[in-house]
Amino acid sequence: MKQFKQPSLADRRDMAAKAREAERERALAKAAANAPKLAEQQEARRVVSEAREARAAQRKIEKQEAAAREARALEAEQAARAAAAKAEQEAQARAQAENAEREEALKVRQKAERDARYAARKARQK
Repeated sequence: MKQFKQPSLADRRDMAAKAREAERERALAKAAANAPKLAEQQEARRVVSEAREARAAQRKIEKQEAAAREARALEAEQAARAAAAKAEQEAQARAQAENAEREEALKVRQKAERDARYAARKARQK
C-alpha cells in the first residue's frame, strides 16, 4: 500500500495562489454582470452622502448660531447684573450717607438738649 504524501510548502502555496486567482475571476465576472446596478448604487450612495454632509454642515452652522446667541444672552445677563450691582451699591452709599446725616443731626440735637439742660441747671443754681 502506498503511503500518503504530504504536499510540500511550494505545492500548498501554488494551490492557494490558484484558488485566489479563481476567486478573483469569479468576482470580476460577477462585477461585470452587476455593473449597471453598481453604478446606480454608487450614485445613490453619493447622493445620500452629499445629503448627510449637507445636514452635518447645517447642524454645525445652527450649533454655532446657538452658541453665539448664548454668548450674547450671557453678556446681556452679565451687563444687567453689573448694572443692578452698581445701582445697589449707589443705593447703599445713599442710605449710608443719609444715616450718617441723621446720626449727625441726632448728635447735634442731643448736644443742644444737653447744653440746654446744663444751662437750665446753672441758671437754677444762681
